Order: sequence, then C-alpha cells, then structure tokens
Amino acid sequence: MAEEIYRELTKLCGKDLEQAENEEIYAALLNLVQTQSRKQEVPVTGRKLYYISAEFLIGKLLSNNLINLGLYDDVKAALSKAGKNLSDIEELENEPSLGNGGLGRLAACFLDSLATMNLPGDGIGLRYHCGLFHQNFSDGLQSTTPDYWLNGVDWTERTEKVYPVTLAGKEYKARLYKLAVTGYEGRTNSLNLFDLDTIDESVIQEGIHFDKTKIEQNLTLFLYPDDSDEEGRLLRIYQQYLMVSAGAQMILEECAARGCDFHNLADYAAIQINDTHPSMVIPELIRLLGENGIEFEEAVQIVTDTCAYTNHTILAEALETWPRHYLDEVVPQLMPIIEKLDALVREKTPDAVTYIIDSENRVHMAHMDIHFSHSTNGVAALHTQILKDTELANFYRLYPEKFNNKTNGITFRRWLLKCNQELAAEIEHLIGPGFKKNADELEKLMQYTEDDAVLNKLYMIKKDNKKALADWLWRKQGVKTNPDAMFLIQSKRLHEYKRQQLNLLFLIHQYYEIRAGHTPATPIVSIFGAKAAPAYVIAQDIIHALLTLSKVIAEDPEVSKWMQIVFVENYNVTAAEKMIPACDLSEQISLASKEASGTGNMKFMLNGALTLGTMDGANVEIAERVGTGNIYIFGQTSNQVIRRYADGDYCAREWYEGDPNIRRAIDFLTSEQMLAAGHEENLARLKNELTGKDWFQTLPDFNAYIVRKTQAMQDYATNPRAWTRSALINIAQAGFFSSDRTIAEYNNDIWHLDK
Repeated sequence: MAEEIYRELTKLCGKDLEQAENEEIYAALLNLVQTQSRKQEVPVTGRKLYYISAEFLIGKLLSNNLINLGLYDDVKAALSKAGKNLSDIEELENEPSLGNGGLGRLAACFLDSLATMNLPGDGIGLRYHCGLFHQNFSDGLQSTTPDYWLNGVDWTERTEKVYPVTLAGKEYKARLYKLAVTGYEGRTNSLNLFDLDTIDESVIQEGIHFDKTKIEQNLTLFLYPDDSDEEGRLLRIYQQYLMVSAGAQMILEECAARGCDFHNLADYAAIQINDTHPSMVIPELIRLLGENGIEFEEAVQIVTDTCAYTNHTILAEALETWPRHYLDEVVPQLMPIIEKLDALVREKTPDAVTYIIDSENRVHMAHMDIHFSHSTNGVAALHTQILKDTELANFYRLYPEKFNNKTNGITFRRWLLKCNQELAAEIEHLIGPGFKKNADELEKLMQYTEDDAVLNKLYMIKKDNKKALADWLWRKQGVKTNPDAMFLIQSKRLHEYKRQQLNLLFLIHQYYEIRAGHTPATPIVSIFGAKAAPAYVIAQDIIHALLTLSKVIAEDPEVSKWMQIVFVENYNVTAAEKMIPACDLSEQISLASKEASGTGNMKFMLNGALTLGTMDGANVEIAERVGTGNIYIFGQTSNQVIRRYADGDYCAREWYEGDPNIRRAIDFLTSEQMLAAGHEENLARLKNELTGKDWFQTLPDFNAYIVRKTQAMQDYATNPRAWTRSALINIAQAGFFSSDRTIAEYNNDIWHLDK
C-alpha cells in the first residue's frame, strides 16, 4: 500500500517525491485526503443531526484525517522512502481558528464520533477569518493580533450555495463552505460553515480593533468580538442570526430534498443547540415554517420536537440575555414570534423567573431553549444535578421529563492515537487494537498494574514525551526546561472560576519556602496555556502576574534550581497535543460547582497524568472511577460553595488578614521584586481583587491546595513506581470519557438517528 501511496503522491505533485517541495507534498496530501473522504460519504435516508455551535475547535486536520482514513502509516512510510518527514509537512498546516475553549473542542470531538459511529450528523457554524485572536506576550502582557489561518492552503471548500439573511432590514448573502469530517473507519460527514463574500480583512486596525458598524465587511472576521460596548454586543447578535438563519434554511432545504413536507420535520432532522449562542434557531425555524404555510401553534410543536438544548454553564455571563431593543434593531422579524412564545409561557405558569422576556425587557435565550425544545441536558453528573436543584430548579419543576445528563467525552483518535503515538502503540501491544473504537477495552490494562516491565515502559514513554515537549518549547519560544523535573500543567481558558490565580499564589508560596531553605521534594516546571478575553481585565492581570513571577524566579539563582514557570504563547489544539502527553500532574482546580464538566481533565487522564482537582465537573466522575488513592482531591464541596453564595458570608479581606500564609502570598504581588519586573497597575489591581472581592473563593481553598499539591510532589519524587501505577489506572479507567460513549447516549436518548 505504501508503494501505491508513493505513486499517487508523485502523480499529484507532478514530480518525484524526492524532488518535491514540502509545500507541494502538503497540497498533494490534502488532495488525497479529500478524494478518499468523498468515498466515505453515505446518503442520508432518515433522521439527520444538525449540531449548531458558535465554536468548532477542530485542530490541524492532516494527520487526524490520515489516521481516520487508515492512510497514516502508509503515507508516513512513502514519505520516509523519499527522505521526507511527515511531521515537517504537518508544520506547514495552519490550525483552523474556529473556536476558543472546551465548548468548541467538545463540538469537534462530537463530529469525529458521529462520523466514526456511522451516524448522519453535520456541524453548523461560522467561517471566522481571524478566529479569536493570536496571542503573544510583550513586556509581560498579553498582546493580540489577528489569526489569519485562511492564508495558504485551506481545508474548507467553497460552494455555490448562498442563503439570503436579513439583518437590520438589509439582505445579506450567506455563502456555504463545507469541511469534510472523517470518521475512524467510518463515514464522512460535514462541518457547514457560513461566510459573506464581502468580508474585508483590511478593515482591521491596530491589534484586533476594527469598525464594528461596517457589518458587511466585519461580520465573520472574529469569534466573540469584543462586547465591552454596545456595537460589539450588537455584532454578536448579527453573527448568531447569520449562523442560525442560513443554517435553518439549509436544514429545511436538505430535508425537503429527502421528501419532508415540513409537517414531519422532526422525522427528518434533529437539531442540537450547543449553548445559548444558536438559540435564535427556534424562532427562526418557526418563522420559516410559517412562510411555508404552517400555522404558528403547529410550527411551535414541530420545532419543539426537533430541537434539543445543551447547557454548558451556570455562570450568568454565559447564559445570554439581550436587551429587547437590540433584537428589535437587528432581527425585528423575530420579535413578534418571541413575544408569542413568551405569551405561551405566561399561559403555562405564573412563575416570572421562567419568562422569556423579563420585567426589564431583556430576552433570556436559555429560557427560550428550555421551553421550546424537548430535551435539556447538562454535561456532567454534578453539573446536571446543580441545574435541577438550584440554577434551573424552576424549569425542572415544570419539565422534569426534559432534563437529562450527558457527561462530556473526548475523541481518543486525536487525544491518544495522534498526539501520543508511543503510548497508543504500547497499549495496542498489551491489549490489542479494539480500544480504538471501543474505549471500554482500556480496562484490560488493569491486569498490568503490578507488572514492573509494563510500568517501566510507561515511565519511559512519559519521559520521552516530556523531552519532546521541552524540545518543542525551545524551538517555539526559546525556553529551556528540565525534562527530569515534574511537569505540572494548567491549560484552559483564562477565567477566575478556573482559578489560575490559586496556582499563582501557590507558586509564590513555594518561592518563599525555597528562599527559606525548605526545598520541595522534586524540581517542578509549572506550565500554563491560556488566552484571556481582551475585555477581561483581571484575567489579563493574572497572565501578567504569572509572567512577572516567572521572570523573578528565573533571576533567582537558588529558587530557579527548583522551580520554573512557563507560559505557552497562543495556546491551541496544536500546543495541547504537545503538552498533554508530557504532563505529570493535571491541574483541574476550578471552584467547586462552577466548571460544568471540563474535558482537559479527561485528555490528561487518558495520557497518564494524575489529577489535582476540586470535586467539580467531571472530576467527580474521574474520582469515582480511579479511586481516591489515584487522584488528588482538595477544597470545598459544591454544596459548601453554593451555601456561601446563598448566605453571602464570604469576606476575602477576613481571610487575607487572618492567615499569614495567604497574606504573604498576596502581598508579594506588589513586592519590590515584582514591581521591579512588572507593572504596578496590573499587579495592584489583581491584589485588590483578591483581597476585596475574590468572587471565586480562591482564599478558602488555598491551604488545602498547598497540602495536596505538596503531597503529590512528594509522592512523585519518592515512589515513581507507585506514581506510574496510578497513571496506568487512570489510563485504564479513561474509557468512560470517550465521546463515542457520549454520542451513543445522545443518540439513544435524544436524537434517534437512522444509520
């Protein structure tokens, strides 16, 4: 087969592979993948899923597609024969900048699993030209520039299909682009992305600033445009409606082509609303059905039977509400429908908390989703229970039959087979290849927990991955790290509830301990990857404090022997694929009750890292599976946290004044050393936030965090065999967290798709 691939690539390049440039080989491989993926397309005969999401963080596609299509080994061999390196060619690929964090990565995993399981399911989103932003660090601060990922070879294929979308009384043409989604030994589905031909990247000024009023030029420039002003908030509504209106038209068109008369739409389509960004698909579908002669009452029932909603958070900032006059301005055609939907709710219940339009004339998107879909799911057992008990309790009392849990999952193809090939090969050697499609088979690894040869092999694989990460950090950022140190990694969106600031305070505490002669059990490298939203000032201050502390530590000859802070620039899927296999201790330290699920915790677990975490999100289910001896849990419970909020009795200042360790760590933020290396404005503002507000209760968990983290460092240093045994148990118990399992549950309980 390798010979055939060699000949095919030679033909596509127009020259012998030995003489071809890497850019020519990359283009040939893209052509090969697209040709092979089309052969896996399967006509849809019954119900099809449409997964609508503002984000799809799909990562680089070349190697993942080659693995899924069964071509990876042969392509690698063919290139090797020609003296070429597949990894060098992969470096030429731009990562699609279509997502930000876990929401978008989950959507990407789900598309992979749908195709792998031969289920008909497409994604619907927007083709952002510059993504979120490209992150750089300058003078200890985050700087942002456009992420021009569409420059060069592009995996999205332009179609001639356009859909009219009316925004603020003006008609726009949404062009459809299609991106093939290959399954592992499965079918090919599509990610459908909408864009405008009129987008003009030249309107971007310094950094990522642009005129937000020039809608036809800027509408799909950026994911999550800055919403610190009214123009930015209106632009988000423009984006969301473009996505759902074009998507709804495409759905109806495809269903009609398969014989649907729209009265039976729910027999042809299942629509999953991923968070509240796509919520306007509900009134938009009702409007379109009305244009096709269906009465309002019937249209409401059809849409309710077709749509389902996934809630991803209890944070108020992410449960979108819009002032009514925003919607009146941008989508006036929807407001009569939303008013009617609100009237239906008021007829059903006197509970004003559940109304779509509240007394302040704000439109609650999540409320509309719950009332007018047939399913509302949380994404981890704890999260779903909190929704039922507190955050959405009023809705749960109305619709107990709608609420269900679907614990998130990850695709093992990308997060093991692709990014940790040495570990994947060893697992296959031990238990066979079945785990690649049936992740439950990983439990067979439990028979090796006392096998010294296997444990030694796992230890060496981790060492190899740490060396690979150290080499990558040197090439990428010119940072030298010690691969023999313990690697502690916290990589996720920068947000106070994820509590990078708690990690920061620990590192300051550790700095003081080393200066006092209390050296840790092992040298540590604390690695961060995170982007802060441009308008999120405190998040940017946390980045600044970490970068400043890293400089202070590096300049201290005694402390730098024992600890180092590395902040990875422009954290994305590509960076995650380097970091996750190398991690010893996975930091999942969000405030209990605030992280809906997390999926990074699952990726680290699968790759043999131990978790240091609170009993939050999917950490709870990880702990249940691996046992308390193979995870480091600390901190308040979700019930304790919720009670603190309810009672309003948390006072950060009291904790600061009453605990000398806390006071020492926080005061260091504005110490002479930090001010000499950083900016007083940022450091003082963060200190004031921690002592005056600390909304996400960093300080009550501080001492417990120190104790458990110190214990983890001690265990790692003193008993590597026991540590590796725990790592093996984590890998063996990771099977439940496959997105294949999650998708099977969605399909069995909600979608009922026809293969």
